Amino acid sequence: MFIRASIFLVLGLLSLSALSAEESSVGVVSHLKIVSDKVPDVTSLEAWKKSYIKEGSTPAEQALSIWKSVATFQHQDSPPYEFLQHEDLVYDPIKVFNVYGYAMCCNATAHVSGLARYAGLDARGWGVNHHSIGEIFYDDAWHHFDASLIAYYPKADGKIASVEELTAEVKGWYAQHPDCFDGKHGIDAKLRQFERLDERTAWKQKGPPTLAHNPTFSAVGWYPAGTHGWYAGMQVFDGTSGDQPAFHYEYGPSMGYEVNIQLRPGEKLTRNWSNKGLHVNMDGAGGVPGCLDDKHGFLKAYDAKFGSLAPGRVGNGTLEYDVPLKSGAFKGGALAVENLSSTADDQAAPALHVKDAAQPATYILRMPSSYVYLGGELNCQAVVGDGGAIRVLFSENNGLDWKELAAFASSGAQKVDLKAYVYRRYDYRLKFELKGTGTGLDALKITHDIQHSQRPLPAFEQGENTLTFSAGPQEGTVTVEANTLKNHAGKQAEYTEFKSELAGLDGAPLRVAGAEGSLTVPVQTPGDMVRLRANFHVGTWSPNEKWELQYSFDGGKTFNSAGSFACPDRGRNYYAVISAVPKGVREAKVRFAGHKSSETCLWSFRVDADYVEPHGGFAPVKVTYTWSENGADKQQVFVAQKPDEIWKVSCAAKPVMKSIVMELGE
Repeated sequence: MFIRASIFLVLGLLSLSALSAEESSVGVVSHLKIVSDKVPDVTSLEAWKKSYIKEGSTPAEQALSIWKSVATFQHQDSPPYEFLQHEDLVYDPIKVFNVYGYAMCCNATAHVSGLARYAGLDARGWGVNHHSIGEIFYDDAWHHFDASLIAYYPKADGKIASVEELTAEVKGWYAQHPDCFDGKHGIDAKLRQFERLDERTAWKQKGPPTLAHNPTFSAVGWYPAGTHGWYAGMQVFDGTSGDQPAFHYEYGPSMGYEVNIQLRPGEKLTRNWSNKGLHVNMDGAGGVPGCLDDKHGFLKAYDAKFGSLAPGRVGNGTLEYDVPLKSGAFKGGALAVENLSSTADDQAAPALHVKDAAQPATYILRMPSSYVYLGGELNCQAVVGDGGAIRVLFSENNGLDWKELAAFASSGAQKVDLKAYVYRRYDYRLKFELKGTGTGLDALKITHDIQHSQRPLPAFEQGENTLTFSAGPQEGTVTVEANTLKNHAGKQAEYTEFKSELAGLDGAPLRVAGAEGSLTVPVQTPGDMVRLRANFHVGTWSPNEKWELQYSFDGGKTFNSAGSFACPDRGRNYYAVISAVPKGVREAKVRFAGHKSSETCLWSFRVDADYVEPHGGFAPVKVTYTWSENGADKQQVFVAQKPDEIWKVSCAAKPVMKSIVMELGE
């Protein structure tokens, strides 16, 4: 089956009106970051690696650091649903660390696998009884690390045990304690009873010795989060997965997300160390995370021991854009401004108005966010001249298609609820089409609720704290990530909406129908492309299925290979960075190509195209911190005058963090 589609650029997409020297200097400031010396930086794969993989460390030390990072930034909880990646969940470690801060065992296994592979170690997942777990390979052996229950199991020689070694030991124990085993599984009630014997020490003194060596067990044999105890580990390693034997399973890491805070004049990002009850599953698609209010105290029971300075885990913030229409400062942050003038241009009203009524007038802007949108609202003051009109259109597929949100035929205040369009998204575009003499906008403000994790925010602790501010590189990213199952209409964009080219693949998930098949994904950027980053996850049912990542910068006339690999049984993810981009390129195609020997499918994909912001640069950045000490509110305002600065904050008492607000300075 073939799906053929032509890619049409939005007319005038990159053709801005003439800008003054001041307006054109800085339209957007990118990669704004503040790092606290008390909180590891995990805003990107590169930052994570610098924080956790120390130069000269051994593979064993690296594996332990990988496990610790996932256990630190992901709390075991009801997982977020985005309907983009494998099993509809979020298998990108950096996204979960920064946007959510919670997920469940299958996510944690994917995150350990993805980070291990990024660090140069092999990894694999297991489907076991009531759990999803994984292993990292080093020193010629597999070693089990559980970042969900937060455990690992040293053997007598100090080396970390594998899943198979733990399983053999537990099954041997069951052979000696048949009253705790029903012939297939460990008996939950009997194991809990055994755990409590001898003043709650029987599990340690009389249970399988390697299992008891888990250094994170409490004195009574409970895992750190307080949701499971030794009895659960005994069931995990009974050698089964439901009614079948335990098996290898690829949980399919997704790689590529990073925090890139971008601000334009009039834009403000607020991140709070608190929430107002909002979360990505609040439409009923998934469960409510217990750490939203942590009323049972599971998170608090261990979070501080892993270095957390946050009072909770789920954060709700806002991204606001009060567009500076009158001054014309908005132009440098727009994708298109055609046949429109601001008051600063010609001293006419309204603030933004049609220049030549005989010609179409268009304003297109993009709304990228590093944090997931939970809602949104557009407010504007419309001015409609005689016979004029204003249309507002929305695109969720990078400007390839548009749908009408609203049409204004008269002047006055207008409000558009964006939630149904932006929910679960990280990026979208708006287009304003204006016509008629005197037609325009006197005000425009776009506001969103966002979800972020409190855990990685740059917090303080008692004493002196060092904050490192940085800005740059001045790059944006256009992302293509879409649902491949076509079973969640309205919840996410589907791959067909991005004009992908399908050859030899069909079904849901996409399966190779003949000897080979491919999905080719086009991507376009508003500025010159500097690199492509791509991740895809394939499922296989026999070893040595071959997949290849290919790319083209000449419209698909020729393709180069970014690497190929033979998949083990159950599948694999593959992540690559393509930096050899020809000068001046703004379009590319990425192809995921499969070669079939039995049965194989493409579960999910992500393409990130990084580009130079056409009007990017540095401008002063205002940062406002709010916290309390001994119940008294404190606030400190910093203004970064250059792209790299260091600030100091001293706290006389233990601070309770409240919020951090970032906006461009005066």
